[in-house]
Amino acid sequence: MGNLDPYVTDVLLRDLVGHDHRPVSFLVYLWLTAEQQRNGGAVQISYGDLAENLGVSKSSAQSAVSWLVRRKLLSASKETVTATPKYTVLTPWRDVRRRA
Repeated sequence: MGNLDPYVTDVLLRDLVGHDHRPVSFLVYLWLTAEQQRNGGAVQISYGDLAENLGVSKSSAQSAVSWLVRRKLLSASKETVTATPKYTVLTPWRDVRRRA
């Protein structure tokens, strides 16, 4: 399993929890990052299962995912409209570093 990027705890934590006032979004990001590293790829999980894994409400998990997608920290895809989504954790700060 890979190491957690220091940016996640040094910058993203304060940004999501302090500035955006969305601590569940940080938990979702952290949990999905760990799962993505364990599985070696996108994580397919329902809002209900995600919420249960985090100990939060389903609506909180759904709102957090929506926020992370809007912030371009997470991408979500579905094979069909009713399929369980697959999430890929994004690291836009790494892309910025590579371009510099």
